[in-house]
Amino acid sequence: MNDSKPRDANLDPITKAPGAHPVGTGVGAAVGGMAAGAAAGTVVGPVGTVVGAAVGAVVGGLAGKGVAEAIDPTAEQVYWKDNYAQRPYVEQGTTYDDYGPAYAYGVDAFSRYPDREFEDFESELHRDWGGQRRGSSLEWDRARPAARDAWQRVKENSGMPPSTR
Repeated sequence: MNDSKPRDANLDPITKAPGAHPVGTGVGAAVGGMAAGAAAGTVVGPVGTVVGAAVGAVVGGLAGKGVAEAIDPTAEQVYWKDNYAQRPYVEQGTTYDDYGPAYAYGVDAFSRYPDREFEDFESELHRDWGGQRRGSSLEWDRARPAARDAWQRVKENSGMPPSTR
């Protein structure tokens, strides 16, 4: 008898396709689509604004879903576990267990803020690091370079335009 639990397919609520990323979909809807749709709809008046925001939310949600699905957190974890020790900010005597949560935090940050620059939301990440560190010995000032490194890597691999800063 096989006692293993079935793997959650994380089905898309609309298409039923496996691997849905509700956070990415929500981010796309909230950030890009609604604003663009509302702005376009405003040209025809208040009703157009409401309709435009709804249509824009759907389009933006699909864009956000695409960004989130481009990120494979497991592959990122494997990459950083194999490569963290060569990074210039890694201090002697620390381990992957210290840096791993910061890398995961950076990957998650990109999935939440794919259209923003790291510096634009860093204060939020700093504020919330205590609840995300999962046993890491690093304070934010030492975790920040790893989080930013992971954020930058997934941004570059996602096809998003490079930073203008």
